[in-house]
Amino acid sequence: MTKLEQIAKTVETLSEKEKAKFRRWYADWDARLFDEKLERDAKAGKLDKLAERARAAHKAGRTREI
Repeated sequence: MTKLEQIAKTVETLSEKEKAKFRRWYADWDARLFDEKLERDAKAGKLDKLAERARAAHKAGRTREI
């Protein structure tokens, strides 16, 4: 059995309250990982082209407020 299968099996045995707590923990953890990767990518210049395209689109009037 893989680690993922073991985790899934364990999660299935949790009470509803424990599952809710696990979902909150996982969502927070996943968001933190995403934010950290985004920060690393920004520092590495990986988002520069996207930002440049967005600024150009805005300057050309191709954007709108939502």
